[in-house]
Amino acid sequence: MFTSFSTALSALNATATAIDVVGNNLANLNTPGYKTNVVYFRDMVTLSLGAGLGETQVGFGTGRPLTIRQFTQGAIQSSPGLLDAAVQGDGFFVTKNSQNGTFFTRAGNFLVDASGNLITNTGEFVQGWTAMDPTTGLLDTSGPIGGIVVPVGTAKPPVASTQFTLDFNLNSTALADASSQFTSTITVFDTLGTSHVLTAHFVKAAANQWNYNITMPGEEIAGGTAGTPLDIAGASGSVTFGSDGRMTSPTAGSPIAFGLTGLASGASDMNLSWNLYTNSGVGRITQFAQPSATSAISQNGSAAAQLIRIGLGDGGKMLAQYSDGQQVIVGQLAMAAVRNPDSLIAAGNNNYQTSARTATPAIGLPNEGGRGDIVGGATESSTVDIAREFTELIVLQRGFQANSKVITTVDELSQVIIALKQ
Repeated sequence: MFTSFSTALSALNATATAIDVVGNNLANLNTPGYKTNVVYFRDMVTLSLGAGLGETQVGFGTGRPLTIRQFTQGAIQSSPGLLDAAVQGDGFFVTKNSQNGTFFTRAGNFLVDASGNLITNTGEFVQGWTAMDPTTGLLDTSGPIGGIVVPVGTAKPPVASTQFTLDFNLNSTALADASSQFTSTITVFDTLGTSHVLTAHFVKAAANQWNYNITMPGEEIAGGTAGTPLDIAGASGSVTFGSDGRMTSPTAGSPIAFGLTGLASGASDMNLSWNLYTNSGVGRITQFAQPSATSAISQNGSAAAQLIRIGLGDGGKMLAQYSDGQQVIVGQLAMAAVRNPDSLIAAGNNNYQTSARTATPAIGLPNEGGRGDIVGGATESSTVDIAREFTELIVLQRGFQANSKVITTVDELSQVIIALKQ
């Protein structure tokens, strides 16, 4: 009978631990990326009475409860934060603290410090890739991960134009005289980022044949006359079309090359290539019985621009937006996949660290190797179910009261036995 004291006491201790876990879950009801802890009770070894064949078994109470964190998917909610991100599926963001310790988190509330480091809201450095391939100019994600540093307060240098395209139709019903004239313009940039407007002039010379020449403002060339267009050397000729309205000359693979020399801006001379065909060999200029009109233009240069803002896009891409409207990928967040995430140890500040039972995390790009996706402009809500936690709290309260009653009852019986001895 007197083992009931220790039996009931073990239940009180275990129930108190379970109430602590429920209280912690409720406290983190609004913590982004928080995963619910669930308590599992287990009985202790039993005592067999009698002949030892197990006819009468008396337990010794309940052991220390086991807590398991359930890494289920939380609700993805949109966020106004430009640097907020959420993990959809399995995986964790990878972070490091100031002592170079590695942590894993599902909370994607990020910000940029004064040095341009992408950090969590508790100061850990978010890991990923920022190195650029010098050959392709694209982000290189083949190397080791490191802290993500964004180009805060920097300017994007200009890129000189080297090629351009013009897509348009020339009216096949136009007369072969000055009334058929059609112009199309395109802006290109020199090595200093100064813009230059080129104008392509087309006049019908004969059936299925048009003459062209390209001009630019005279004041943009040293020695030119302001207000008078200047013909560009090497940028004139003719194009011919077949009976189907498709261009036959110049032929595919023969871009029109010309240069802009002596620029008044002081920039280096420009060498431009006008591509008349697509990569698949389809002519960009047609001659159909429709009004002459431009449908598309493109060129590969850009002016210098100031950084306006940094944002996190889908897939964990760090996007830099510049004043010229361009968006450039300047970083990529890394993700870690852990086969047994329930073995991770909570380290506070929404972080987890590996334990002796944790499988080696596989770090790589999102949506690869079993890793989930990263949703930009969103956060993952806590997985705590308030209704379930309150129900669990009521059950635990009743259990605690019941075991307290066992202790008081056994105490009363012990007093009766003591009285019998007297």
